[in-house]
Amino acid sequence: MKKIKVIQQIAEQGVVAVLRADTAEDVVRMAEQAIEGGIKVIEITMTVPGALRAIETLAAKYSSTAKDPARFAIIGVGTVLDPETARAAILAGSEFVVGPSLNPETVMLCNRYRIPVMPGCMTIKEIQQALELGVDVVKLFPGNAFAPSMIKAIKGPLPQANIMPTGGVSLSNLGEWIKAGATAVGIGGDLTADAVKTGDYSIIAKKAAEYVAAFKAAKA
Repeated sequence: MKKIKVIQQIAEQGVVAVLRADTAEDVVRMAEQAIEGGIKVIEITMTVPGALRAIETLAAKYSSTAKDPARFAIIGVGTVLDPETARAAILAGSEFVVGPSLNPETVMLCNRYRIPVMPGCMTIKEIQQALELGVDVVKLFPGNAFAPSMIKAIKGPLPQANIMPTGGVSLSNLGEWIKAGATAVGIGGDLTADAVKTGDYSIIAKKAAEYVAAFKAAKA
C-alpha cells in the first residue's frame, strides 16, 4: 500500500524538485531549502557525485510517513539508467525512481520492490509500453520539446496515462501544464540556477514557495 500512497502524495504535492550539484553536500543543502520553501518531493539525480550518500542523508531526516510536517518529504532518485542503480538507490532510502528513458528492466525491478517508477518517454508508443509494464506515472521528457497541448494529444488515445512533464517547466508556464492535465511537474535548473550563481541557497526556498503557490493556483 505504501507505493500507492507515495504516488498519491506526489500527485497531491504536484511539484518535484529535480536537483543536480557538484557535490553531495551541495545537493543536500539544495534539497533542504526546497523543502523549507514547500516543495516536498525531491529527486536527487545520479549525476551528482556521491548521490547515494545524499539520498541516505535526506532519507534519514525526511520521510513520506513523517507525522511532523517539518520532517515530511518524499526523497527519490533521478537519472536512473539501469536496474542496478535503481536497487542501490532504493537501499539508500529512495522512495521513488525516475529515469530519462524507458528501461523495462528498471521498471520490473521497481515493481518487484513496490517502488513508484517514472520513466522518461517521448512518444505514444513509449508511453503505451510503459503502461503495459505497470508504470503509474510517465515522465514526459524533455518537456521543453513540447507545448502543454501535448498532454491533451496524449490523453486522446491514452486517457488513463498520468503524465509528468520535466524540463522546460517554469513559473510562467506551470499553470498551463497543470490545466492541460499534467499529474505533476518536474522543476530543474530554474529552481537552483540563481542560488548556484550567487551562493545564496535561501533563494531556492523563495523560488520553491513561488512554484508551490503557482501549482495551487492552477489546481484551484
